[in-house]
Amino acid sequence: MDVFARISHREGIDFSWNELTGALGDSVTVLPIAVSVAALTELSLAHLLLGFAAFQIVWGVHYGLPISVEPMKALAALVIAGSIGPSELAVAGLLAGGVLFAVGSTGTLARIERHVDRPVIRGVQLSVGLVLLRTGVELSLGGPVLALVAVGVVIGSLALGHRRASTLAVLGAGVAVAVWRAGLPTPQLPALVVATPDLSGVSTEAVGATIGQLAMTVGNAAVATSLLFSDYFDSEVSADELATSMGIMNLLAIPFGAMPMCHGSGGVAGKYAFGARTAGANLILGLLYALATVLAVGVIAAFPMSMLGVVLAVIAIELARTGLATDDFALTVAVGLVGVLVNVGVAFIVGIAAAQIRKQAL
Repeated sequence: MDVFARISHREGIDFSWNELTGALGDSVTVLPIAVSVAALTELSLAHLLLGFAAFQIVWGVHYGLPISVEPMKALAALVIAGSIGPSELAVAGLLAGGVLFAVGSTGTLARIERHVDRPVIRGVQLSVGLVLLRTGVELSLGGPVLALVAVGVVIGSLALGHRRASTLAVLGAGVAVAVWRAGLPTPQLPALVVATPDLSGVSTEAVGATIGQLAMTVGNAAVATSLLFSDYFDSEVSADELATSMGIMNLLAIPFGAMPMCHGSGGVAGKYAFGARTAGANLILGLLYALATVLAVGVIAAFPMSMLGVVLAVIAIELARTGLATDDFALTVAVGLVGVLVNVGVAFIVGIAAAQIRKQAL
């Protein structure tokens, strides 16, 4: 299937206030994770944001729907925690992109998904949440005063009924602290870079991270997103179509300094909940990301790590909550613990094996 051969579902693009607020609904996890990756590694926030900017627009125009473009959370969590390095992140993203393009373009994703039990995917989500939570707590303890300020911002957001926006609120407070410390950043256009991943990134850790990410991608970014498009917009976008577009996105973007990206049901739900109904939300958000790149470098240099830790902890708790929404608590928790103690790839394989053994025993 050539995803560029068919521009479907396009029934008009709106640029109303609802599309603007809807666009912000998809930035709730993108910005905190992108800032975290840039702050804790040598990766450039400007290039990370440019990747999101470009493909918000590309897939919005292609699908004609408020589709999400998010970080691959398992890979992002592992590089934030230091479990993999930037080169391994790039290798894992390219591997995941290649696999997704292959299974999506041949129409095999739906057949693969039938063999992966949902509690196993939930377990991988739980393990990613726990890894991220550990990192968030460690960072927060490095500056307890600002961490408590960030916690207060989260509590205030929750009290006002803005649970999804709590991480953005803390991010805004952190930016204010960074500007107070270092002054207004100097606008700077990011340089165009093209680079192949270092061979040091080809490792068992990168392969394991890829396997764990693919487990989440199959369930959340492809199958669940496809179902949401049907529920929200009465539009038929298959899981294989979404897998193909995710594969293309990563194979094209990662060599230019972007981080591994995917679609996601959470981002679609966020856009819809905040008012988006057309691809106008994607075009607005893409433009906002592009404008943010010119200020990104100066802000990230002074961003308080302890407040970033609170952001990561909030994201981690949300991921863990999603993971625990399971009909097989024991298997999900077991997979989650293996993911934390070993790695998410091993956890995924062990979970599939355990589920199949138990089925045969029944």
